[in-house]
Amino acid sequence: MGLATRATWACVAFMVVSSGHAKPADHDRADAQALDLAKQAIALRSVRGPGNQAPQVAALFKSALLAGGFSEADVTLTPVDDTALLIARWQGQDPKLKPLVISGHMDVVEAKPSDWERDPFTPVVENGLLYGRGASDMKLDDALAVAALIELKREGYKPRRGIVLALSGDEETTMKTTQVLAKELANAEMVLNVDGTGGQLDSEGKPLYFTWSGAEKNYADFELTVTSPGGHSSRPYDPNAINQLSAALVRIGQYKFKPELSELTRAYFTAAARYERRPEIAAAMRAFAADATDAKAIEVLRANPGSVGKIGTTCVVTMISGGHAMNALPQRATANINCRIFPGHPRAQIMEELRQAAADPAVQFKDITQGSVPTEASPIRPDVVDAITRAIHVGYPDVPVFPTMEAGASDSMWFRSENIPSYGVAPLFIKDSDRFSHGLNERIPVGDVQPSMDYLLSLFTALSK
Repeated sequence: MGLATRATWACVAFMVVSSGHAKPADHDRADAQALDLAKQAIALRSVRGPGNQAPQVAALFKSALLAGGFSEADVTLTPVDDTALLIARWQGQDPKLKPLVISGHMDVVEAKPSDWERDPFTPVVENGLLYGRGASDMKLDDALAVAALIELKREGYKPRRGIVLALSGDEETTMKTTQVLAKELANAEMVLNVDGTGGQLDSEGKPLYFTWSGAEKNYADFELTVTSPGGHSSRPYDPNAINQLSAALVRIGQYKFKPELSELTRAYFTAAARYERRPEIAAAMRAFAADATDAKAIEVLRANPGSVGKIGTTCVVTMISGGHAMNALPQRATANINCRIFPGHPRAQIMEELRQAAADPAVQFKDITQGSVPTEASPIRPDVVDAITRAIHVGYPDVPVFPTMEAGASDSMWFRSENIPSYGVAPLFIKDSDRFSHGLNERIPVGDVQPSMDYLLSLFTALSK
């Protein structure tokens, strides 16, 4: 993060483009195609395991690209285990320039129809919202990117720098396809990941601000295990494996990691505080940006789901299992702790902190992390910052634009591990009350389609000219 001075960050955080915008051209055909592709993609259950339809999602997008002017040789669909990856290449006029990569993922997390108000894999538009698994994470983003490239082809655009669309098929699980993509595209100039971040709407649907991501927290899974001889349930004795593990999990749940700031998160809190309508949270943001040891600010930010992931490492129990029979003492109890680690800390350090918090040598720890690698932040390039800001202001004049750090993991991690700068640039705006990615009744405003298309067309051309 030493690549930018605080003065530079101040400029980044509060960059504003003049409101003298010409009305953007109409792209009705591209808008309609994006929404139609999103609906078709949502209807395909691209969930890891038996019946995974990620390859069909890839085939859907490939078919659209071929019909939109890409040649068969330009678009490849590669099967990987039960999923697939897609690469579409658009040759630039200057072969000496490294290509611009546009990244996204086609898979989604599991969704049980019995839990939802609507079938998660039947797209429905109601009250201005598109419902379905993948609506916000991230099949509409994918469809917008595909439709935007087709629109540029239709308009006769000639990129000076080559453009590569790279869609992975297992971002929500092992990220094996992303690792393949990152290695194959290691000569890229940069990656624009149309996943994560995006715009914030207030409770009435008014745009407040837009964030792009230059870094993300590192992902880890730790397995905790307690074993004992077991025995007949009529002859209980101590220690009991389930009791021991449960007590350790309670202590871990009470443990708080040291709050931290980076130049990027300082810029985020400083800027976002101006648009936070809850005075106590706005004050905490400003106080924390000024002093990362401010106890009152930390307490407020930890209690807020929107900020707790940005102030330091977080770990939470996500799965538990124990016992082998209803009438037997448990011989084994296990739990999974999922951590999102603030950049700069190795997994071994975090696991040791958890071990100390558990305070029981009988609890065995094992790092079972898959599909993750720690990475540093991408450099803050003025051309990228300017292109993002100008692109947002095409559809949302004068909406503030500033950086953030992703609390979760994304495909950007693997590109950064290959020393390719990667930026989260998702176009969609959403209210907090509609944020249901990975949850029930996932949704996204369909009104986002038109300004998102204008944004992507501007962004793709600005960075490929």
